[in-house]
Amino acid sequence: MKIWIATGGTGGHVFPALSVAKELEKRGHKITISTDGRVMKMVKDGKPDKARVAFIWAAGVGAKSKIKQIIALAKIGVSALALILRFALLRPDRLVAFGGYASVPAVFAAHVWKIPTYLHEQNAAIGRANKFSMRWVKTLMTSFEYVDGIPNKTNVRVVYTGLPVRDDFIKNANAPLKHENKILITGGSLGAQILDEIVPVAIAGMKNKKIFITHQTRPENVEKLQRFYASHKIHANVLSFIRDMASSIIDADLVIGRSGASTVVELETIGRPAILVPLNINPDQAANAASFAKLGGGFDIEQSKFTAKWLTSTLDDLFDNPTRLDKMAKKSYVENLAVQKIADTITK
Repeated sequence: MKIWIATGGTGGHVFPALSVAKELEKRGHKITISTDGRVMKMVKDGKPDKARVAFIWAAGVGAKSKIKQIIALAKIGVSALALILRFALLRPDRLVAFGGYASVPAVFAAHVWKIPTYLHEQNAAIGRANKFSMRWVKTLMTSFEYVDGIPNKTNVRVVYTGLPVRDDFIKNANAPLKHENKILITGGSLGAQILDEIVPVAIAGMKNKKIFITHQTRPENVEKLQRFYASHKIHANVLSFIRDMASSIIDADLVIGRSGASTVVELETIGRPAILVPLNINPDQAANAASFAKLGGGFDIEQSKFTAKWLTSTLDDLFDNPTRLDKMAKKSYVENLAVQKIADTITK
């Protein structure tokens, strides 16, 4: 079959698309991947060998400026028209969209030509672009078992597939805790400041000083955090970038961080307890954290309630009771067969 994969915007949309593209090409299908300029290099570098890449002119419409919103909608409209014409000549047998506004033109063009279309939602709350596109699709595939925001009156079939993660996470699925008193703190560049302010102070207040920290932060905060940990005689490795995130999560007895979809699913794949602090401007992260906490794998705490006093008390309790950490790790584990399930759903 000829399968068109639409993605773009961020790595969170692109990586699952590339993983599925590789699996589909392995099964003998011809793949075209459409994306926008922001992630074009990422797609070209990571695509399957024989896959083609198509450029989409698109931008998010969430800007506050009305002019920017109009420009973004115009780009999406022009791209939709171009794809309608392209599909008239080279019509795919299936279209798979992985969210982001760069996927909307392809979904609409597929609807015009009645091409079977599949949509994947990475978060536990459906995003704006996918919610807009749902009117034109028959099947929605989800990363989490329960997803907020799906309209009640819809004819869309919902299939829980999970979210693809890298092979190094799959190879270490359900790895047992090492009980080496290691904590991983990771907030990424966006919204890391609150973690940098609260977590080191909380750790400094712990009764157990034999804690080993890996703390990922923004480059400008590295030196300041190193000095803080050293002054409190805490063993800490402070980094601006973690190259091997899978190994860092495997080594940790506990993870403290934000709750992007890929982070939560990586924790579930390896099976690690976590304290998740959703970015307070992002409803998707709140839904992801709530889904993880529902498993029993950790804590979902609002940023306004995330204090050093609360965190110190919580950490003391967890590291004084290693069997509790073991139970949380077991509850957090979710088998990840997302690539195979998505590919099977598309090709049935």
